[in-house]
Amino acid sequence: MTSQNIYILGIESSCDDTAASVILNGKILSNVIASQKIHEAYGGVVPELASRAHQQNIVPVVDQALKQAGITKDQLSAIAFTKGPGLMGSLLVGTSFAKSLAFGLDIPLIDVNHMQAHILAHFIEEDGFKKPPFPFLAMTISGGHTQIVKVKHYFDMEVIGETIDDAVGEAFDKSGKILGLGYPAGPQIDKLAQLGNPKAFPFTKPRVDGLNFSFSGFKTAVLYFIQKQVKLNPNFIAENLNDICASIQYTIIGILTDKLKKAVKLTDIKHIAIGGGVSANSGIRQALIDAETKHGWTTYVPKFEFTTDNAAMIAIVGYLKFLDGDFAEQNVMANSRLKI
Repeated sequence: MTSQNIYILGIESSCDDTAASVILNGKILSNVIASQKIHEAYGGVVPELASRAHQQNIVPVVDQALKQAGITKDQLSAIAFTKGPGLMGSLLVGTSFAKSLAFGLDIPLIDVNHMQAHILAHFIEEDGFKKPPFPFLAMTISGGHTQIVKVKHYFDMEVIGETIDDAVGEAFDKSGKILGLGYPAGPQIDKLAQLGNPKAFPFTKPRVDGLNFSFSGFKTAVLYFIQKQVKLNPNFIAENLNDICASIQYTIIGILTDKLKKAVKLTDIKHIAIGGGVSANSGIRQALIDAETKHGWTTYVPKFEFTTDNAAMIAIVGYLKFLDGDFAEQNVMANSRLKI
């Protein structure tokens, strides 16, 4: 089976990005993403608008992915799609399209766990990027998820720590909203933080047992701090924005790395891989790179385009499942709360 050319079409539609990718034997040939700008006006993703936009985007996005890959749909070996987790309306668009296309072409259908895909994006064949050896620890950080996962093999994963309330991406976005920044606020905070003093305003780290996370209290602490300072000085935010952003980012990075240090100690695994949209944050990336020297870890940071929601990570999981003959039936259903 591995001697033939295996073309996998990956489709991702879990939230507000419609994406399609074609992969050949583990090598990405195309990775097309249509982002939805309409949500910026609302300060967050509006599920109904997201699903409607997916319906408009999915055909042209898939068509573009095939054209960029230089193949026709008749050359596809299988179609992989995001089964969950995510917004149900958005998932249904991708699931229905993938099922219909696979049925029409009479080729296998492969369902993919979105969170597993963020982790397995590290196994995309890409020059200059090393792959983590098994077992390794994966930290998936995004707008909706914050997890530490023990990865024993491609599909043998165990969540050993996760958020009990807000995800790290929400902490960035809600802090940004308090400061009057637009949505999504994470990239803006990252950019401003590079110009500020990370120790200007110390924020208390939430105390959570074990390897779990909590960002709800941190968000509230930022709110109360800003409210108090603005009462004393109405121009406080404008005069200190860079330092505030740097301090927020520094504290969030500290929360994440503290838990990782604890996970390494408990598991004795020193290979650390990150994934998810928030792993694009320059401060988090640098902190993990620094940890190689400071803590003796080996860290794995994916190529930037494979961090946020994308279809290349869906396609690589599809390829790995194809090699195992792990296919889905036509009656497979989307699952908005799918677990690893």
